[in-house]
Amino acid sequence: MSAQRNRSTLAQRCTPSSAMESLGRVKKSLQKPVRKLTGCVLGQKEKRLCSGHRAARGRGPGSQGRKVPLPPKDSAAACSYQADLDKERKLREAMNAQKNAERAAMRAHFRRKYQLSEDPQDSSHLRSVRGKVVLPCELSKIIYPEAQTKDEGFNLLSAFQGLNFGPDVFSAKSRNGTDVCKMRSMRGAQACRQVLCTGFTQRGLSLAQTPGKESVGQKKRNGHIRNFEEIPHTGRNGWVNMLKYWREDRFRNLHKHMEKTFQELGPIYRERLGTQNSINIMLPADISELFRSEGMHPERMTLEAWATHREARKLCKGIFLKNGEEWRADRLLLNKEVMMTAAVRRFLPLLNEVAKDFCEMVSGRVERKGRFDGGKRSLTMDPSQDLFRFALEASCHVLYGERIGLFSSSPSMESLKFISAVERMLSTTLPLLFLPSRLLLLIGAPQWNQHAMAWDHIFSHAESRIQKGYQRLSSAKAEGVSDGGQYPGVLSQLLHKGQLSLDLIKANLTELMAGGVDTTAVPLQFALFELGRNPAVQEKVRLQVKDSWAKAEGDPQRALQGAPLLKGTIKEILRLYPVGITVQRYPIKDIVLQNYHIPAGTAVQACLYPMGRSPEVFPDPLRFDPTRWLSSREDAPGERKGGVAEGTEAAGFRFLAFGFGSRQCVGRRIAENEMQLLLMHILLNFRVSVPSSEDVETTYTLILQPRVPPRITFHKL
Repeated sequence: MSAQRNRSTLAQRCTPSSAMESLGRVKKSLQKPVRKLTGCVLGQKEKRLCSGHRAARGRGPGSQGRKVPLPPKDSAAACSYQADLDKERKLREAMNAQKNAERAAMRAHFRRKYQLSEDPQDSSHLRSVRGKVVLPCELSKIIYPEAQTKDEGFNLLSAFQGLNFGPDVFSAKSRNGTDVCKMRSMRGAQACRQVLCTGFTQRGLSLAQTPGKESVGQKKRNGHIRNFEEIPHTGRNGWVNMLKYWREDRFRNLHKHMEKTFQELGPIYRERLGTQNSINIMLPADISELFRSEGMHPERMTLEAWATHREARKLCKGIFLKNGEEWRADRLLLNKEVMMTAAVRRFLPLLNEVAKDFCEMVSGRVERKGRFDGGKRSLTMDPSQDLFRFALEASCHVLYGERIGLFSSSPSMESLKFISAVERMLSTTLPLLFLPSRLLLLIGAPQWNQHAMAWDHIFSHAESRIQKGYQRLSSAKAEGVSDGGQYPGVLSQLLHKGQLSLDLIKANLTELMAGGVDTTAVPLQFALFELGRNPAVQEKVRLQVKDSWAKAEGDPQRALQGAPLLKGTIKEILRLYPVGITVQRYPIKDIVLQNYHIPAGTAVQACLYPMGRSPEVFPDPLRFDPTRWLSSREDAPGERKGGVAEGTEAAGFRFLAFGFGSRQCVGRRIAENEMQLLLMHILLNFRVSVPSSEDVETTYTLILQPRVPPRITFHKL
């Protein structure tokens, strides 16, 4: 009987109903700790506050079958809970907007890269996050391959470090009667949400700043950044400073004044001149930070005198004087004709032809007027005027596709007047930079009249060249005459494509002509001088040039590619004698330079002359050494050059003679190749020396040039 009773009892225990009852008991026993844990993490309010009270109120004898009344709802807790839900909803919406903005940023990057039209939907996604897109590490490496990004990822352990699960969490009340369990539960939920937001930020999904990189506003509130007004300055009154400039003739020695001021005030200072207020910097790291905040439509300091002349004469402005989307549209069209590799390959033979003719002209002069020196003839002369003619002849050949005969014994007076007009325009621009041009126009100030007359002559010369080019192109098209495979010039290309109006073509080619004569001829003067007083460097460059020219078999592009020291020579000259001594930008967002807060829209100038001669940036800065610019691929990895380790971000901002980025000099490729080809042919035909190796005194008239042009001796090889 006992065995039968045991079997019946075991059968009852093994029935489904008994198993479910056992499972239910286990589930109920786990509800209490699970509810407490979720209440702390998610901020949910418990119906019963403490285990001791629950036992007294609902679990004692005689309480079976009786409903336990719930405590009244806490309206403040309910409002807090609803606010938390709203925050979470907004976070999700921000995350979705950020994801859409990431995709839009990637599409916009490739559209800009391949010059495709913009998508309005992408623009809408970017506007929804106000353009603040924090890309994940993988996408950032695609768009900015040189940037060193760090993806720290989301650490689940850190999400719970701010939570407290100690036994005091579940205590009933504090001394003042406040519900401690509720307070700590709410604090735990807030900490969890804050860490979750941080985790999303680390993955690049939030609109906030990346962890570890405080925004300018946050740093300023925390006292890490000094105010704008604390930046060292040269004087608070702009007009008093202007009087000092006039009295001490600082305009002509602006580069020296900048160098001296940096030595006195440090690597950043503020200067107010008349109506202009600017921040001056000189270290590559600060310059790198400036250019990172230039935006899609970079702006530089506008030359008001030039703009006023265009408006007064009702002429179109070229890209030099434009900003915004209008500037970008014109610039992209011009880039195809003067900046792209294919365009450079087309106009290199034209520059090579002019460089050869220049050397033939100098060679003939040495034969006629030179004296015998060691069995070879040599001639000492001032080559500045000949270099100006070379620059104008080369520019006309590339831009208009025609030679104007400046190397003949009797060059045209029209071309010589053009050179004189360019020099007068540049010399009169500098004093007008800090004065109200429109007021000077109204009162007919003499300085303004000279400036306007110079521009009128420049435009007249350019218009006559454009008319001749247009007539030549029209007649060739009517007669069916081809150009015989020779590059017809930038003008013909622009007219043939018809993407720019005739007025815009005229404005841009005029600016290219006006900015391509002195800015090329003057560095060539300095190059011949430095090569002349550094014969060992000259011989090293010549040997490389001879070897490259022999291997190139007459191809100028191959010849230049095989002579990196030639390019290094140009870079070294423009380091020591930058044509334009500053590069300006207006940052589109607040930035920090040298621990000072710089508001968006402030004019910031990268000062090239002091940077190029600073021992903090270049070791032995006064030594002429083209090898310092050799590519890092030809040297040991990480080798320091110019005071900055190659491979660092700042290293790319030591050479800014032509500017940087999408707003760099549009004639850069023409000027670089023009100077390199001329030096190549001079080194192939002559050995140059100087009568005096004393430093050349320089002066600033919107471009840096020698106060007295150096004399050069040409020795025939």
